[in-house]
Amino acid sequence: MRRAVLGFCCLLFCYSVGGANAQQALKVGLVMSYTGQFTDPATQMDNGIKLYMKQHGDAVAGRKIMLIRKDSAGAPDAAKRLAQELVVRDEVDILAGFVLTPEALTVADLSAEAKKFMVVMNAATAIITTKSPYITRSSLTLPQNCELLGSWAYKNGVRKAYIMVADYGPGHDAEASFERGFKTAGGVIVGSLRMPVANPDFSAFVQRAKDAAPDGIFIFVPGGSQPPALAKALVERGIDPTKVRIMGQGELTDDNALRAMGDTAIGIVTAYHYDYAHDSQANRSFVAAYNGDYKRNPDIYSVGGYDGMHVIYEALKKTGGKADAQSLVEAAKGLAWESPRGRVSIDPETRDIINTVYIRKVDKVGGKLQNVVIEKFENVKDPVKARMK
Repeated sequence: MRRAVLGFCCLLFCYSVGGANAQQALKVGLVMSYTGQFTDPATQMDNGIKLYMKQHGDAVAGRKIMLIRKDSAGAPDAAKRLAQELVVRDEVDILAGFVLTPEALTVADLSAEAKKFMVVMNAATAIITTKSPYITRSSLTLPQNCELLGSWAYKNGVRKAYIMVADYGPGHDAEASFERGFKTAGGVIVGSLRMPVANPDFSAFVQRAKDAAPDGIFIFVPGGSQPPALAKALVERGIDPTKVRIMGQGELTDDNALRAMGDTAIGIVTAYHYDYAHDSQANRSFVAAYNGDYKRNPDIYSVGGYDGMHVIYEALKKTGGKADAQSLVEAAKGLAWESPRGRVSIDPETRDIINTVYIRKVDKVGGKLQNVVIEKFENVKDPVKARMK
């Protein structure tokens, strides 16, 4: 009898522990620039994360999702220190967020060493996913957009181009990608310059580009406070998009930049993977819900956070709640879904996202400035990794 009771107690104990483990919270550590000049991108990304969880619940595969937020203020050293705290002290299962490339790169080594699944929701330099076998990305790579834009520019009449980029990893990626696409098509680069990332005065840089008398100017700056400031400099220096083709990533013509430029923005061409005006039912529903909760339109950061949580949820469903890095990254490979941006998937070879790239031109629609899609390229993989094969 005593043995039977003891056996039952042991069985009950094992069941209790197993049940507790099944319901144990899964911790996601978010490392983002919640303060500083990149506050708005982090806010938008966080909003996308919250909206996804509101729509899909805060539990998946028997695991309650717990978010732990850390503010890097845009500083790579702080991002690494905070990620270490998340791993060692908070014992997170997943690292996510990362508005900026320098932050993602500093944490990538930690992902590899600690064997933590890491979801990059924005940082777009191509090499990031090569720095850890446990990284996937829900946003884009800059070469996906910029290399296509370079070849598109030549095919649409630009023969001499000038390049202006922010002097950090993504800017260098954007510069090399646009130049590769443009020169391969037959174009000539007549000059280039790199601008400081921290609080630059764009006026002198814009004047140098204007003095080179190119047919087109390609520009890349990070999102946040810089696109409106650059837009102001373009207006002040008299750059006319109807005479010189102004091109860039979509940050160049986000809502704030368009307000700063007014009608002088008409004619600017950008390559991007998402716009809140994208015509699909999935996006209309997303935009309506986002505006309902946050009283503003979503952007690439919002959709990066939203889709990043989709990757986490779907990977957990496939693993049955197992959260070790190897299981999750294998589950993420090949995921495909209908995003607000259109049909996307995770490349099983590179762990990068496969996007549709939209070429847009600023025009006035119904009395309002808008990025109007004039061409699109589907199923675009990262061209940098394609060349590594």
